[in-house]
Amino acid sequence: MNSFTDQHMIIVILLAAVATYLTRIAGYVLLSVMTDIPPRAEAALNAIPAAVLTTLVAPAFYSGGWEAKIAIAAALVTGLRFASPLPMIGVGWSLVMILRYFVIA
Repeated sequence: MNSFTDQHMIIVILLAAVATYLTRIAGYVLLSVMTDIPPRAEAALNAIPAAVLTTLVAPAFYSGGWEAKIAIAAALVTGLRFASPLPMIGVGWSLVMILRYFVIA
């Protein structure tokens, strides 16, 4: 790598860090200034956890093997049954490990 590329990479990393910091602090500043959160903003904030979970699970579901699909489906059913995420994580993780160890091997 030459110094031209290294300088650009440093600039890109610094700009990404500044953008990340500004987006994180903007939410805090915005919510601290507002006395009442509009219903549409509250609905958008309530949708964030489901959107993040979808972005984490969808690639594993589509690119994973059948054992991952079975474990994700079982975790979904468990998540619908219990309010805490710990049983869902335990069922999904345990099932995929059992299937990979005993069925695939």
